[in-house]
Amino acid sequence: MKKILPLLLLFLGISTFSQQIESFKTILNDKISIRAIELDDDKVWYSGTDSKFGFVDLIDPEHQKQIKLSDEKLQFRTLAQDEDYFYAANIESPARFFKIDKKNFTHQIVFNDISKAAFYDAFHFVNNQLAFSFSDTDDNRLKLVVYKNGEWSFFKNNIRLNTGEAAFAASNTNMASTKKYLWIATGGKSSRILRLNFRKNKIDVFNTPIIQGESSQGIYSIDFLGDKFGIAVGGDYTKQEANINNIATTNDGGKTWQIQASGKNAGYTTCVKIKPGSRGKEIIAVGDQHISYSSDFGTTWKKISDEKGFFVCQWIDTNTVVFAGKDKISVMKLKF
Repeated sequence: MKKILPLLLLFLGISTFSQQIESFKTILNDKISIRAIELDDDKVWYSGTDSKFGFVDLIDPEHQKQIKLSDEKLQFRTLAQDEDYFYAANIESPARFFKIDKKNFTHQIVFNDISKAAFYDAFHFVNNQLAFSFSDTDDNRLKLVVYKNGEWSFFKNNIRLNTGEAAFAASNTNMASTKKYLWIATGGKSSRILRLNFRKNKIDVFNTPIIQGESSQGIYSIDFLGDKFGIAVGGDYTKQEANINNIATTNDGGKTWQIQASGKNAGYTTCVKIKPGSRGKEIIAVGDQHISYSSDFGTTWKKISDEKGFFVCQWIDTNTVVFAGKDKISVMKLKF
């Protein structure tokens, strides 16, 4: 009986684990690294390495298209959209902002940043007339490109970053917004939250307890539900299994943060997304070595897959998540 019981418990554990995932199917295989995706018209759109941009149809995955935005081997880690166009900026200098027509894939360069330190970590649309893109900087000043009412420019501000404070282009998700705020997460030797109040046109800066101090540490991804509840995840990409102080939540719009599941999560995490309709209770997160799930506002986490090589995720609906990363895009259907 002593031998049978552990085996029975093991079986039950495996059974419970497998019941959470109804299906997990790869819909794109390619020689590409993808760190930015968008959903539109029942398709998952992506940008990636080797100047590649394209889509896979979620209803009929055989229907897919890919182009190269440049003859150069540019690396894209950003992607954003308004009603009619997609936008992507490459990470190395000179940085070029591409505007891509959703209907016919024609594209043009609409903005350039020729500074040596140009490295665009995220691109985010607040609405069809307002977008921001966040770059590393060579003078410790916060560098944002703003798209407003059809015009592109650098966003004027007086925010100074700390020495060694930058950001991570891990999943295009270190920016988030509501109608009232834009949040930006930094990382490295200093990991903070910068919050732009649109009405006041003022940026407030808040410290976080997320692990920081080394160039590889800090916040990699954030998500917010409304103006109050938010979650930040990250860690240290040089120590994939390290799981101390790498998840935190806020209930006051980013002013203060509470560490969650320290020492009790799957480790380094590159993307986090709140489940639509769950009021923040259910959250999925992905890192190079895991896919994890929380059903209690990020307080505790359970690893639901050991699948490796994913960097970014997005909810398709309340039961389905798309993942992208090294050489693939996959769709997971969950049971609840």
